[in-house]
Amino acid sequence: MEVRLAGQNIDRDLLLEIRAALRLAARIPGGLSPEGDAARAEAERLLAADNWTPETLSAAYARISRDPRPVHELRAAARREVDAARRSNSKIIFGLGHASVAEHAVFNLDILGISRLCVEEIEKMRLCSYTEKSQRYILLDEDFVVPEEARAAGIEADFRKLLREQNEFYRNAYETLRPWILGRHAAGAGSQSETRRLEGLAKEDARYGLSMATTVQLGETINARNLEALIARSAAHPLAELKSFARLLRQAVQDVAPSVVKHTEPSEHLRRTPEALREVAAGTGGDGTAGGDVVLLDCPEDAEARVVGAILHTYGARDARACRRRAQELGPEGRLGLIRTALERLSPHDSVLREFEHASLCFELVVSAACFAQLKRHRMATLTAQEYDPALGVTMPPSFESTGLAEPFEKLRASTESLHDRLRAAAGPRVAPYVLLNAHRRRVLWRVSARELYHVARLRCDAHAQWDIRRMCDAAISLARERIPSLLLLACGKDRFEEVRRSVFPESA
Repeated sequence: MEVRLAGQNIDRDLLLEIRAALRLAARIPGGLSPEGDAARAEAERLLAADNWTPETLSAAYARISRDPRPVHELRAAARREVDAARRSNSKIIFGLGHASVAEHAVFNLDILGISRLCVEEIEKMRLCSYTEKSQRYILLDEDFVVPEEARAAGIEADFRKLLREQNEFYRNAYETLRPWILGRHAAGAGSQSETRRLEGLAKEDARYGLSMATTVQLGETINARNLEALIARSAAHPLAELKSFARLLRQAVQDVAPSVVKHTEPSEHLRRTPEALREVAAGTGGDGTAGGDVVLLDCPEDAEARVVGAILHTYGARDARACRRRAQELGPEGRLGLIRTALERLSPHDSVLREFEHASLCFELVVSAACFAQLKRHRMATLTAQEYDPALGVTMPPSFESTGLAEPFEKLRASTESLHDRLRAAAGPRVAPYVLLNAHRRRVLWRVSARELYHVARLRCDAHAQWDIRRMCDAAISLARERIPSLLLLACGKDRFEEVRRSVFPESA
């Protein structure tokens, strides 16, 4: 057996510095030194090769299935013949349709000055990694996007005026909340790290007065297959900001990896289907009322039997129908016993068995933008959302009532919704949400497996979780536990895991 490191993320600025050093070395004559001449020749060779591209990895790995040479030799061949590697990629990925080959080419992207609203569209790409500028840890300044559509509608001045009001509320709210929170936790605020954490709680609540136009700094890691799809999706989006993002993204990568990021023009489906569906859905009527913040829409009656049947299938030797029948025959007590065996040795850092994914639940949630920003990070769930709707009200931090911020917040809400309605009439429903607050809400459908609920519970039901999403996840777990209690025996926050485990398995404590 052999395992070789074939590549790793290298900062692009470092690559440019190395290139600059090679150019310098190539210009320095060796004189009477053979070593100097050799170094110069090697620098010239490396510069002439122009093979500093992830395309060579895609080309080499694509050949693994048909070329008997060791993979490191395939990589060396791809580096020697970049043009041939690019032709191979184009044929295999786009000619033969083996798009997974493009996934071996990976890019790291710095994304700056983009709005919160558009980041939500970008992060719909689930098979990517994101790290976002946190509104919990960083005190924000007046950084916001003015959409082109607001300028075209003649609302730019009013837009800027409102955003300044929102930012002023945010700063005042932070200055009010910070001493109030520190005072409530005076006994534990001695250490610098604890003080920072408490200050973060103040920033966290103050941000409910910021809008979706607030700019975000984002680091994204994405493979070429998803990058191509992201460019096409963004180019098809009706918002001018996302169209600009698509153009800049295309420019950033087109010279680096042309053979794996090629078809970036949006299809007719991407361009026209969303709006066609909106027209159809608009005619379906409905009273538009909220049905509750957390509603369990469906959970299979035999969810526990499905999971037990899947466990029997994986660890046994019978076909799936026989395993499902056996799971039914075991009865509630027998199924519970098997599930307890699957969970008994679990630690707060272990993943629940994948067989728990065979139990799937669907919730309708009404969540704030602040809550949604956290919920969308659980990418193993299926999450679809309506537009933000002021008719659904707002989620106001409880701290606002205790500190006198509720009244100014309500005034800010009123002025925000007034401009939202004007912007909607002048520029359309897709543009209007720019001005809405992190407190404004939307309806979402959230389909999640029992396995993913464990992950959600550990992170979001923990005492250190943000209160808004913790409240939502507590309610969802509670509803799910009513239907599938045995599957969620240990579904809780990390802070309570050992306590819950001891209560469920006292014999192994």
